[in-house]
Amino acid sequence: MSGKTTQTLRTGALGGALLALSLSLFSHPRAGAQDRPAGRPPNIIFIYADDMGYGDLGVYGAKAFKTPHLDRMAAEGLRLTSFYSVSPVCTPSRAALMTGRYAARMGAQQMRLANVLFPTDKTGLPQEETTVARALKARGYATACVGKWHLGHLAPHRPIDHGFDYYFGIPYSNDMRPTPIMRNGEVVEETAHQETLTQRYAAEAVSFIERAQGGPFFLYLPHNMPHIPLFASEKFRGRSAGGIYGDVIEELDWSVGEVLAALKRLGLDRETIVFFASDNGPWYQGSPGPLRGRKGGTYDGGLRVPGLVRWPGRIKAGGVSDEPTSTIDFFATALALAGEPQAAASRLPLDGKNLAPFLLGRERKAPDNLYLFFDGVYLQTARAGRWKIHLARWNIPRYTAASAQQKNLKLRQPELYDMSLDIAESYDLAAAHPDVVKDLQARVAAALRTFPQEIQEANADLMPAQP
Repeated sequence: MSGKTTQTLRTGALGGALLALSLSLFSHPRAGAQDRPAGRPPNIIFIYADDMGYGDLGVYGAKAFKTPHLDRMAAEGLRLTSFYSVSPVCTPSRAALMTGRYAARMGAQQMRLANVLFPTDKTGLPQEETTVARALKARGYATACVGKWHLGHLAPHRPIDHGFDYYFGIPYSNDMRPTPIMRNGEVVEETAHQETLTQRYAAEAVSFIERAQGGPFFLYLPHNMPHIPLFASEKFRGRSAGGIYGDVIEELDWSVGEVLAALKRLGLDRETIVFFASDNGPWYQGSPGPLRGRKGGTYDGGLRVPGLVRWPGRIKAGGVSDEPTSTIDFFATALALAGEPQAAASRLPLDGKNLAPFLLGRERKAPDNLYLFFDGVYLQTARAGRWKIHLARWNIPRYTAASAQQKNLKLRQPELYDMSLDIAESYDLAAAHPDVVKDLQARVAAALRTFPQEIQEANADLMPAQP
């Protein structure tokens, strides 16, 4: 073993000890499962894959590899078949998940947060935004982020600056350079040994659960995989019939199994709600299933993702719903589960809505919401109920030395798709339903008028002058 590797392991052990010490200082007693008081708010876990496609799980149709743990999670909980990210790329999708707000709202940072942050960027999620971690911490939760953050790697934009007691992981995408592993604010490994990354994330997650089990706790587990470059450990490499991508998915599935097994072993199964999703659709590999498009586009293949929610005894097992829902709803939902039904913990208005009554079966339908799908600062599509409208799209002209600039252009005529019948967005019904088109155009324009001036200017073609 090299000296560098030995130092990494020693640093990891030290970090684990510091984690144990920091958790021992939290206000909650770390008692055994039998000692936990009845009626406490649930533990909350959100597991996030990176660039996993809608068709990349067995329960969503995958054939080339096996996902038994995630399939079991679906069988024991609720599977959402119209579950969305509000962005087809990494950074803005994570901003929406963490805050319940569109990245395009976020003040002076919006031009960067609405796109993808790079290691050279010195900006990130503004302190004015309230993350779900900060809001839950204020309600007594222990909080940890294990994995890819991608909302700023420098202070004051790191996970530990936004309400997380503990952080371990690569702070952005695994194809960016340098590629360090950080523990809280310190680099503990560079360059990251990515073959073991998924296994180490699973171990860190389980370790946090063990230390925080006196609860309540919030664990955010955003994996770097299956974003390229793809890495699987020796145990999983070559195991699937889906090549390296399939190997990576099977190892991710194993890691979910490790988390669920830890909950069961510690007697936390019925005290913990677990969410699983992806930040956007698949990139070069992976399957969007029957959906049109992939990562980077606002057809559903870039936006609709696997969505699983499990809470034994509280969420009915084996449920399947096609109600439109989104990761942007997570903030309001988590705070409601923690006892804050109006999500008043956020200092700013939320775009997401509380799904808890729907998830728990108290309401048959999810709250009505108009989901806006941006590509960068440009709004292109939106969904409300069964309908999805396309209003703008990137136009990429033929490359010349003088003109290689793509432009976001308003469509000459909006396109309208009935997503309850046409999951592939193949049949434009705008001419048959002009009233629906007019209503959705008006709703989109009204929503855009609540955004900062820069966003309104970028989308001026979608906002006709008010009478």
